[in-house]
Amino acid sequence: MDLAFRKIALGMFSQVIMNTPVDSGRARANWQVAIGSVPDGVLTLEDKSGSATISAADASAAGLKAGDVIYLANNLPYIQRLEDGYSGQAPAGMVGLTVQQFQQIAAQVSFELVQV
Repeated sequence: MDLAFRKIALGMFSQVIMNTPVDSGRARANWQVAIGSVPDGVLTLEDKSGSATISAADASAAGLKAGDVIYLANNLPYIQRLEDGYSGQAPAGMVGLTVQQFQQIAAQVSFELVQV
């Protein structure tokens, strides 16, 4: 159960990160993950590919157990505008779009775990 929860959370987070529009890579790099508390502050990183941010999310979620509360936050002052579709790269936003894909992500994780 813990593994499924962790994989679904990381799948959702990865999707949000990869759906984030890229100019300098700052918006992608500012997705932060924490268990039990909302991350605060803004990072001075850039990550155009999203791979470093996904790796950081994976590391933060490593100790995640079913029933834990995990947060994904981006504290950049313009992130809400990006979510609201002000970027041609993400006219449907990032978070809302990923929430709509929850069932698909959970089904894929379930399929992968059954194959093991």
